[in-house]
Amino acid sequence: MVEDMLGGPVEVFSTCPPIRGEGGAYLEKVADAARWSEQAGCRGMLVYADNSQLDAWLVSQTIVENTQALSPLVAVQPAYMHPYAVAKMVTSLGYLYRRRVYLNMVAGGFKNDLAALNDTTPHDKRYQRLVEYTTIIKRLLAGASAVTRRGEFYAVDKLRLTPPLAADLYPGIFVSGSSDAGLAAARAIGATAIHYPKPAEAYQAAPLVGAGESGVRVGIIAREREEDAWRTAHARFPEDRGGQLTHQLAMKVSDSVWHGQLSALGEASGPYWLVPFQNYKTMCPYLVGSYEQVAAELAGYLAAGHRTFILDVPPDREELRHVGMAFAQVRKEARCQNYSRSG
Repeated sequence: MVEDMLGGPVEVFSTCPPIRGEGGAYLEKVADAARWSEQAGCRGMLVYADNSQLDAWLVSQTIVENTQALSPLVAVQPAYMHPYAVAKMVTSLGYLYRRRVYLNMVAGGFKNDLAALNDTTPHDKRYQRLVEYTTIIKRLLAGASAVTRRGEFYAVDKLRLTPPLAADLYPGIFVSGSSDAGLAAARAIGATAIHYPKPAEAYQAAPLVGAGESGVRVGIIAREREEDAWRTAHARFPEDRGGQLTHQLAMKVSDSVWHGQLSALGEASGPYWLVPFQNYKTMCPYLVGSYEQVAAELAGYLAAGHRTFILDVPPDREELRHVGMAFAQVRKEARCQNYSRSG
């Protein structure tokens, strides 16, 4: 699934299943999804962090122990951990398992979660805090002999990290880049800016703003025939009035820029599908259609400069196989275009 396409490397991540009261069965659910993702060629797996979920680091250890090379993409929320604790987790997993970890730096969260934690920091200020937080983590992991920093939010004095992290295990770092504050933070810390994308055609008229690495968070349901893809999509995500009301309530209390941007789009035509998001079944748009239709949408994102794709939770191994077929179609078409130009 992961190869050079359209002139640059592409990384694909899946998403770890969230806990929904499975009890002991959840451990095997995570292990299964991790194994499917690795077999499909994914680089890693996103692990959520919010007040309703298990500890993201312990879940990540389960992922590491059930795969050979899959990297956890751990959601990191400053309200939960001191930056030194994050760096210590990264170097500990590296030391014990020789596994690279990715960090998904989260500035905010659900409003009720933040209120329960007494975190009243305004939206843009949370990104300023995130820059300080991540800068300390990066310096510790880079092997600085001692880190001293006195900022608005954090202060450390001659702080050392042991054991040091092996240079080849230095983490990839992602930040939500759907707001101006998020993009500024991504640039400041050299992170990959992750977007909740509009339809790919929107980027033809309005290219991405700002330099740096970027990616998208998107679900995919692809089949050889378009009608089969839509049949699967409607069966998996039927319209739900209760979910729609929950979505509307979440909109009223959320200060998330990406949440508002997606909600304002309404219903788009073609492969781009917002019904799962509008019914509060997932937190990203979906691409639905034949392999060729989905591949065309993916190619549009690649042409806009996105090189990272974070997929939604895989329901089974077979679904990831279909996703791989869509990416294979992108490769096939890119090779045909390159051949035509060279000819």
